[in-house]
Amino acid sequence: MSVPAAYLGIVLIWSTTPLAIKWSGESAGFLVGVSLRMFISVLVCALIMSFMTRRLQWHREALKVYFVASIGIFGSMLSVYWGAQFVESGLISVIFGLTPIVTGLFAIIWLKEEAFSITKAIGLILGIAGIAIIFLRGVSFGNLSIMGISAIFVAMLLHSGSTVWMKQVQANIKSLDAVYGGLLVSMPMYAIVWLLLDQPWPETISERSLISISYLGLMGSVVGFMLFYYVLQNISASRVGLIPLLTPVLALLLGSHFNHEVIPLTVWLGTGLILLGMSVYQWGHHIVRVNPVAVDGAVETEYD
Repeated sequence: MSVPAAYLGIVLIWSTTPLAIKWSGESAGFLVGVSLRMFISVLVCALIMSFMTRRLQWHREALKVYFVASIGIFGSMLSVYWGAQFVESGLISVIFGLTPIVTGLFAIIWLKEEAFSITKAIGLILGIAGIAIIFLRGVSFGNLSIMGISAIFVAMLLHSGSTVWMKQVQANIKSLDAVYGGLLVSMPMYAIVWLLLDQPWPETISERSLISISYLGLMGSVVGFMLFYYVLQNISASRVGLIPLLTPVLALLLGSHFNHEVIPLTVWLGTGLILLGMSVYQWGHHIVRVNPVAVDGAVETEYD
């Protein structure tokens, strides 16, 4: 597959995922929607592994990788599916647009990767301002809306944390194995949630919900992940970083057109600030060149 085709595939999958999440829970309920999605993903991964005549590793390091992956597969997905009941589909992509900034912040704090420059700080402030505006919009729409936005924000934090932790515990585990192992670890957790919530099985599931669940199980959880790693291996990280700039706007437009979602001006303003913040965070150093300088054990900033 060509790299441009894979890149376009990621943009399309990530842009359509929020709307598919919304539709998957319409008649099935959020827990049925996410559980069936993960079950389909497990089957797809098992078929791929069987076709490749590979087996999962079960040593201690591999189990740790699977557990870390399950934080995103279980914790993040459960939160985002629950929150999607109360907000527009496009907001999911907008809030997840903060992922590169939050992941970078976690990496600085957790992995000590690099100093926190002025441009990164400005990008973070702009992103926080954008999400604050969206939260204020949620307040005006009532408690359920603000709870939904909060749940998606938590999902984004869990996803970012899982990503950084995965880098810390990296072992000689292939990406497909990490996804498959993470799914297998997550399935018992979903079963426990079913028991705790005593979730009834829906009497009927609409065709649109079934198609959405199947699409997410195949494309959202497996194909999208594999395409992302393929692109990441073949182009620069800065170009990969453009993807979260494209998907929120496309997701908002798709939700508006296909799901008749009304997008208030405050949401567009918050979205703009988040995207601007992410742009400054990732590429601001090309405009203002900032070099971290160590002075007596502390980090100061030098401007060229």
